[in-house]
Amino acid sequence: MITLYTFGASFRLPDPSPFVTKAEVLLKMSGLDYKTDTHGFNKAPKGKLPYIDDDGTIVADSMHVRWHLENKYNIEFSPGLTDQQRAISWALERMCEEHLYWAIVNQRWLDDDNFNKGPRKYFRAVPAVLRPLVTVKVRRDIKRNIWGHGLGRHTDAEIVQHAAADLKAISDVLGENPWVMGANPTAGDATVFAFVAGAMTEHFAGPLGEAARSHANLVAYRDRGMNLWFPSFAKTA
Repeated sequence: MITLYTFGASFRLPDPSPFVTKAEVLLKMSGLDYKTDTHGFNKAPKGKLPYIDDDGTIVADSMHVRWHLENKYNIEFSPGLTDQQRAISWALERMCEEHLYWAIVNQRWLDDDNFNKGPRKYFRAVPAVLRPLVTVKVRRDIKRNIWGHGLGRHTDAEIVQHAAADLKAISDVLGENPWVMGANPTAGDATVFAFVAGAMTEHFAGPLGEAARSHANLVAYRDRGMNLWFPSFAKTA
């Protein structure tokens, strides 16, 4: 039995981390038996989630999880795609993970109202006397990380402008197709769905979510993925 270590459902999402959602969608697509565990963060081998325990084999990072499932279980997540389609799918995934992700983090962690509605809950386990100091430090570290990436050197409005261009690109590639590469979900959908849903969640206010929801085909795509992979979230996503 494979164990997937997750944060657990929150923010009207199956998991607040798009990377965790991606890994779980891959597991669902694989057809393999698995369970989730929300108590693994402190033991995460790379200091982040997700990771899996596959009968004693620990695999960290959502991309490495995919490669592990492909190699060990001979799973083909994208059957029938041409090399060009695989390249487009890969480019969309990297755009989501290396660019759109940071706009999502900026929206959730550095906007005070959104922070209070969401990430602040992560600090409840910190002793009350230390909580304000730890909270300030973590938010400062996150701001530094976004700055180091480069996106954080822009204004909030400019960050949203960048993210909106990402979302439009996804919308344009999707077109009238039900999935990013055509009639059936493939590996790219595990990533793209997770990040579109994360950007689109109504739990957080602001122009990023508005930009995501301005594309009717992305809203339908998010809903389609929720119905297929996380039906308990389909009505509240």
